[in-house]
Amino acid sequence: MATLNYKHLRYFWMVAKSGAIARAGEQLHLTPQAISGQLRELEEALGVELFRRAGRGLEVTDAGRRILSYAEEIFALGDELLEVARDQTTRKSLLFTVGIADSVPKSVAHRLVEPALRLPEAVRLVCREGRLTALLADLAVHRLDMVIADRPMPANLNVRGYSHLLGESDVTVFGAAALLKTLNGEFPALLQGAPFLMPGDDVAIRPRLEQWLEARRLHLRIVGEFDDSALLKAFGQAGAGLFVAPTAIAAYVCEEYRVSPVGRIESINEQVFAITTERRLSHPAIVAISQAARDEVFGNPAVVSIADHQTDSSELATPVRSPRLRSRFTKVAV
Repeated sequence: MATLNYKHLRYFWMVAKSGAIARAGEQLHLTPQAISGQLRELEEALGVELFRRAGRGLEVTDAGRRILSYAEEIFALGDELLEVARDQTTRKSLLFTVGIADSVPKSVAHRLVEPALRLPEAVRLVCREGRLTALLADLAVHRLDMVIADRPMPANLNVRGYSHLLGESDVTVFGAAALLKTLNGEFPALLQGAPFLMPGDDVAIRPRLEQWLEARRLHLRIVGEFDDSALLKAFGQAGAGLFVAPTAIAAYVCEEYRVSPVGRIESINEQVFAITTERRLSHPAIVAISQAARDEVFGNPAVVSIADHQTDSSELATPVRSPRLRSRFTKVAV
């Protein structure tokens, strides 16, 4: 089996970063011909094309970009090794890689993951965001330590893992002050015909929200659908439509996006899971996240009242109170 030539990999990394063989040659004190020859040897060893011509310069291919991501990790780890070798007092960081499903609210994800950086030992946090199935594939081959998702691991995946419920919260409907002034009646009747920003098809609460509206024969005017919760809230802040968010972060949503609560839907719960390959949580960072979910994110009640915000529709809803955490453990073994 051929072994990887790290010198050739370094040359490839330098060319990809500088965008040209000549500039890389200046930094490496080598001739362009020498670097070109080394790149050809690396491409032959890997069996892929790393660059393609783009005008007078070079462009990294799709295969080259994947290899470049590994090269960056390899050389970053090498730099850390040199630092430790030079200074024996330097502590090696605990690498913690977490995948965050793009359907999880960013504000919730940040509040859950941030406590991992407060551990006594140094932590190097690596966050990856994407579709849940892609993240679970990386978890299965141990490229991720944990995945944060708004649903347990799907049973149809041939992956053995465990879904740990970090917490759950019912949801509240929010809207910009200018939009709320145009609504009439009491909640939930005031939703009839109102402009609404709907979570995307990949968001777990969407079917439950649609069922809730159908059961009450409420017909909203859907003006947008969003997989990304932060983008949805940004449109809500601009007054494009009403939107839902977890009641547990109601105070944050009101302050950050300058919106007001319209009403609370207690029958719809938004859940957040930590999906891992271990039955019992042992990684220090994952344990810290689990504790923060219980004590800080879902377990800290806060009252958010419409009276606290600028709107003339104070009769629209009762105060919104964050729910207590309801934590349990679900095993998924496929």
